[in-house]
Amino acid sequence: MKLLCISLGCDKNLVDTEMMLGLLNKDGYTFTDDEYDADVIVINTCCFIGDAKEESVNTILEMAQMKEVGKCKALIVTGCLAQRYKQEIIDEIPEVDGILGTTTYDEISHVLAEALGGREHVQCFHDLDLIPEVKTDRVITTGGHYAFLKIAEGCDKHCTYCIIPSLRGNFRSVPMERLVSEAQSLADQGVKELILVAQETTLYGVDLYGKKSLPELLKRLCRISGLQWIRIQYCYPEEITDELIETIKTEEKVCHYLDMPIQHASDTILRRMGRRTSREQLKEIVGKLRSEIPDIAIRTTLISGFPGETEEDHETLMEFVDEMEFERLGVFAYSAEEDTPAAGFPDQIPQEVKEERRDAIMELQQEISFDHSQSMVGKSLDVMIEGKVADENAYVGRTYMDGPGVDGMIFIQTGEELMSGAFVRARVTGALEYDLIGEIEDEFTE
Repeated sequence: MKLLCISLGCDKNLVDTEMMLGLLNKDGYTFTDDEYDADVIVINTCCFIGDAKEESVNTILEMAQMKEVGKCKALIVTGCLAQRYKQEIIDEIPEVDGILGTTTYDEISHVLAEALGGREHVQCFHDLDLIPEVKTDRVITTGGHYAFLKIAEGCDKHCTYCIIPSLRGNFRSVPMERLVSEAQSLADQGVKELILVAQETTLYGVDLYGKKSLPELLKRLCRISGLQWIRIQYCYPEEITDELIETIKTEEKVCHYLDMPIQHASDTILRRMGRRTSREQLKEIVGKLRSEIPDIAIRTTLISGFPGETEEDHETLMEFVDEMEFERLGVFAYSAEEDTPAAGFPDQIPQEVKEERRDAIMELQQEISFDHSQSMVGKSLDVMIEGKVADENAYVGRTYMDGPGVDGMIFIQTGEELMSGAFVRARVTGALEYDLIGEIEDEFTE
């Protein structure tokens, strides 16, 4: 049977999708990207913010039509939206044959078999304190040369705007042996860049080993042959230790890159968000990172228009962004999510004001990013090739400063034939707002 799987939301969700694909591949399903030709459709959903929820619902409704106009015999919904709104999905979208929660994706084969056997509205939900273990190799959907490694599940931070603990449970680490084994399997399949993800990576190991164990995990992963880059995402600033900084600094395979969401820089708003850092503490952490690792690229994310944010709070954030000059930055307009404390806060900000403030921050960041790009001209960087530019003698790639899908690119002009996943040494010859232009100095690996 032919199966179409649609993965929505974050890269952590994508790991769950790849796990399900591995199980279904073992069951003998073949994969298609044509919804009209699919016998089975699986949608792994997201509902972190309003836009994600809307996308998930619209995708389910669109795929439900394949019961009428396509070959679809079973429509399965998994992930965060399923966890949060399972009864609403059953009541409102009768075409859905099966629903799995966030801790039951390893049951996909069982649910699918029952749905194809004629059972209606098959449900599979477990406690949120579990971590499914899938022993079959994942099906890598990222092109094969990079992959995400989810090192923990859930979150204990309970920021006032965030629904994740209700959908994913409390923080729990994946045992280190499992992670090393999975990383080895990914390397054996040709993965060269490993991207560590979780709701919070810096607390890895506290529940299993009684201490923050991310540095130890990194050192063990660095010993896996075949891996060339290891990238760390989602580090809460208050949990970054001197040991972690030293590991990033000294382990050659660990990219000098840190994804560190700070969300705001006004102490008033940070407190209302339930964050655990102040503006001064954030400045101190950024200063320490740059002092110890001068070429580090720091990515952060912000929220504009949080309830109660005054024009003064917004200006404080703008000044902080201008002062810190983050190499990479993204901004989300605040989304009020039901069942979160912040949704009930007074002084909700009008949508147009949220978006105006978001756009103002991004306009400032564009200038900062362009200045940073220009400062790279003349420098030589290692580049992972992502693919060829259509109809041109040019390739697109990423440097250590760029995570896939969220950061910039570098365009390499060359008449040589390069493979996706190949590493080249390139000299930067030009700069755009978010991207670089370069030429090959040396191709040093395939």
